[in-house]
Parts: sequence; structure tokens; C-alpha cells
Amino acid sequence: MNGDDDLKIYQNSSEPIYKQIATQLKEQILTGKLKAGDPLPSIRGLAQDLKISVITTMKAYEELSSEGLVTASKGKGYFVNAQDQRMLAEQHMRQVEKALSDAIYSARIAGLGLDEVKQTLEMLWDMDE
Repeated sequence: MNGDDDLKIYQNSSEPIYKQIATQLKEQILTGKLKAGDPLPSIRGLAQDLKISVITTMKAYEELSSEGLVTASKGKGYFVNAQDQRMLAEQHMRQVEKALSDAIYSARIAGLGLDEVKQTLEMLWDMDE
């Protein structure tokens, strides 16, 4: 799997580059685009492709490793771990909670009430069915 084709780095983002990489790879793992046993791009190769430092790439991979999403194999690189379904559900729930928290913050700044936010959520929910 060559996951680096889909990775995008935004230099103007307030999010550090290593975090951008980790977040995008995590999303690929959680959505099943990267499956158990799939190798991540080599650290040097990804750094070269994205024109970033090896240290930055390594930091992203270490973050994924600390979350239990990937494992380093000495001399072979990093590989996607099998994902426990409860853990996946928890990871997805955390992403939903963060997105909703951000939306609530924006709604409050805009002076929107809970009913308006609920209506918008229901409308968006129904659009995806």
C-alpha cells in the first residue's frame, strides 16, 4: 500500500506537520483503507516524497505506534495492527465528539440556539442517507 499518495501537508496549518501525517494515516486505518498487516510507507521514502525531515515522519509514526495503531518491525518498517472493533468504535466516537464540540463552539459564537443546531444536524444527517 502506498498511502503517501493521499497524504497532504498544509504548511499554513496551525497543526504541526507530524500531526497532519499521523491524523491522515490514522483516518486511513480507521476507515479500512489501510488494513491489518499493511506496511506504512518507509520513513525515508515518505519524508522524501513530502519534502519533510525524517525526524518529522518518525514522530508521526511514533504517535501512531503509541496509540496502538501500528507496530515497528526492526529493519522492516511500520505495519498496521489488527484493530479491535471496540477500540475502533471508541476512536470514531472521539472524532465525532471533537467535531461536535468544534461545531457547538462555532454555533455559540454565531449566536445560534440548540434547536437551530439540532435542525441543521438532522438535515445533514438525512442528506447522507
